[in-house]
Amino acid sequence: MAIRNFTDLAYSKSVKAMQQHLGARDRNEELAREPRNTEVTDGLSAYLAERTSILLATAAKSGWPYVQHRGGPKGFVHTLDRHTLAFADYPGNKQYITLGNLAENPKATILAIDHAQRQRVKIWGEAALVEDDRELLDALMPEGSAVYLTRAIRFRVLAWDINCPSHIPQLFTLEEVEAASAAMLARIVELEAQLAER
Repeated sequence: MAIRNFTDLAYSKSVKAMQQHLGARDRNEELAREPRNTEVTDGLSAYLAERTSILLATAAKSGWPYVQHRGGPKGFVHTLDRHTLAFADYPGNKQYITLGNLAENPKATILAIDHAQRQRVKIWGEAALVEDDRELLDALMPEGSAVYLTRAIRFRVLAWDINCPSHIPQLFTLEEVEAASAAMLARIVELEAQLAER
């Protein structure tokens, strides 16, 4: 089956029944009619390039879901082509639940949130562990990083969608707060100097 948009993947019979039960089926039928968001656009690529953090959801063959944080410097999520993303898999707690799940079930979802702008993007696809592609691993290494990358995750994008901003708390990174504070402090110094001259 060719994927026309995310509803082909996310709207199971049970989901549609729940939409009907809660009075949202008509709205969602309309959404499902329009083919869209089945490849990585320039806009999606630019959005992901600004993220320092994503959530990666996988599921075991038994059906148990698992969500794990993945992070890195801005640009750690790389767009390889119109259907493929990749990012470093840095060493962590050595439980390897995500990688074990992907070994038996490649279906995965990425949730990328921009808290400052209160926007979130959901991406459905299939993911795989990469250990034997040195060229890709080297390309995913952040500039100046002391970590020698031995693993990555390659993610084949099938569909994506943008959520509404409802209930996303507006949060800012330390870098953003420090930049705003520096500008404010510089202005205070400037105004104090003007007052002293009077």
